[in-house]
Amino acid sequence: MLALVCRMGQLVLQRDYPEPIPQADEVLVRVTLAGICATDLEIVKGYVPDFSGVLGHEFVGVVEQAADSGWLGQRVVASINSGCQTCETCHKSGPEHCPNRRSLGIHNQDGVFAEYVVVPVRNLHCVPDDVPDERAIFTEPLAAALRIREQIVIRPSAKTAVIGPGRLGLLVAQVLHLAGEDVTLLGRRPDSLALPASWGLSTGLTTNYADNWFDFVVEVTGNEAGLAEALRLVRPLGSLVLKSTFAGGSQVDLTKIVVGEISVTGSRCGPFAPALRLLAGNALDTASLITAEYSLAEATAAFVRAAQPGVVKVLIRP
Repeated sequence: MLALVCRMGQLVLQRDYPEPIPQADEVLVRVTLAGICATDLEIVKGYVPDFSGVLGHEFVGVVEQAADSGWLGQRVVASINSGCQTCETCHKSGPEHCPNRRSLGIHNQDGVFAEYVVVPVRNLHCVPDDVPDERAIFTEPLAAALRIREQIVIRPSAKTAVIGPGRLGLLVAQVLHLAGEDVTLLGRRPDSLALPASWGLSTGLTTNYADNWFDFVVEVTGNEAGLAEALRLVRPLGSLVLKSTFAGGSQVDLTKIVVGEISVTGSRCGPFAPALRLLAGNALDTASLITAEYSLAEATAAFVRAAQPGVVKVLIRP
């Protein structure tokens, strides 16, 4: 099959990549649409230095092989983490934290920038008929945005900032705004804030806000500078959620976390079912997040486009 393969940070379009064979507890899915996210771009830069295989974890597809015939022909999305299902961590905390987990297109498992992908049956979620592929493709990142609401109780009166008006930050801001939060989406450039401003969201430049201005800050910038700004802006006894993963180390001074007694929460993958409900209800704007679409044969060009400043979501259609 045709697949986009990453080896030692190099992307190669391989036309004879082996088609995956599902095991008894897995299904074979024909990928109909896939999305490039910041994690994919960071893996190419070295975020997961030992990754070798097919990249990608945001996708919509159709089940073509399954032991349970009820899944055949179903349009699906799938959560990206597969645990061993036997260890204490899996039973208590879920597959996201299993020490032996596989993560689709990220860790020990081929991803979705290919014609076919294999995923466990237990990870599947059916896509409602009235949700087109172009909306359903946002299920995984929207679930990650919803994870924040699972982890933290946010007072509606709390002054809230989302730093980073990119792929995930735009979804996080919409999710918090839907919940009635007093949300301001912050960026470094006025042009990066034009889209959320058109939705009616409050926006601003990070440099225009004084130290300790916000009660609650979500950092979604994908870079070290964003973490430093988040720490500057959160008040003592405030809360900080970190969403960024990126290649390289960080030299940010963390003293304020101790002195200011700031609560810090790491946040990663989230629940697919409520994400699909929001998408089915047209509760968020996703159409304007799509910058471009490429065929799988043009996947290397798609990655170049996705890495350009100001680009939001680039899709790949096999």
